[in-house]
Amino acid sequence: MQPLIDEARTFPARAAAHGVNLGPHTTSATPQAMFIACSDAHVVPALITGSRPGDLYELRTYGGRISPYTEHEPTSEAQTIEHAVDVLCVTDIIVCGHSRCGVIDALHPDSEAAPFHLAAGHWHTLMQFDALSAYPCVQARLSDRTLRLHAWFYDIDAGTTARYDPRASTFLPL
Repeated sequence: MQPLIDEARTFPARAAAHGVNLGPHTTSATPQAMFIACSDAHVVPALITGSRPGDLYELRTYGGRISPYTEHEPTSEAQTIEHAVDVLCVTDIIVCGHSRCGVIDALHPDSEAAPFHLAAGHWHTLMQFDALSAYPCVQARLSDRTLRLHAWFYDIDAGTTARYDPRASTFLPL
């Protein structure tokens, strides 16, 4: 725990050294995008995208799961999505899956199933993308073309990210 405490104590100095302004937020500062990903510690959205504080509005869940929309009992994930779409008015949402995900490993625990892990990870990412697409606030913004959705897949071992191309029906390098 001590290394984390030490880093937290020196964060303002390190941020200043990299030109990151930690001063008061301005009303014009809004996230560029929402990034929905797994809570796995190997997946670091700001590092993957090169974002700075305030650039991304993040939602991190086990397996990057997006709960189905329910009108009468919204989950905290649903409320986070609605806030990003309706209040922050993000223009892009990225749903990002990743390799070596515990959710996928639970589906294919046999090491001989390794060739299926990548395909299963891609499928899982697209299922979350579809769940997000069913949210009424998302559908409304998609209809008026003020919101774009993206499905990405991060390979932990290679450090590379692919994007889903619906025309090719596959994930391709960014």
